[in-house]
Amino acid sequence: MVPFPSRRPKPERPDKPKKAKRFRSPAHLKFVREHACCACHSYDQIEAAHVRSGTDGGMGMKPGDYWVISLCRACHARQHAIGEGPFEEETGIDTKYLARQFVNVSPKRRELERARDE
Repeated sequence: MVPFPSRRPKPERPDKPKKAKRFRSPAHLKFVREHACCACHSYDQIEAAHVRSGTDGGMGMKPGDYWVISLCRACHARQHAIGEGPFEEETGIDTKYLARQFVNVSPKRRELERARDE
């Protein structure tokens, strides 16, 4: 009886670079969504909008939850449509400053600051 041929070993693939993990805090996102829109002051359909420019995010990488502000769905869509710089100019808000202010009063402040500093 002829033994079965052994399987060919799979060719080795180079390891994919691992994505950097960003800190996630569902509790902080919920806290941010409980506030009015930072741009138009509406309380309708509030979303936690991540600030990418000058933060720990990058091309195709969502920043950590330290960098979120409250925006209504319409303002959030506008932020994505025109970009963060023009959005800040149009609305007169400093998104990074506001994100830090949300962290300062967040019930998850210590966790957020510890994760940011790691």
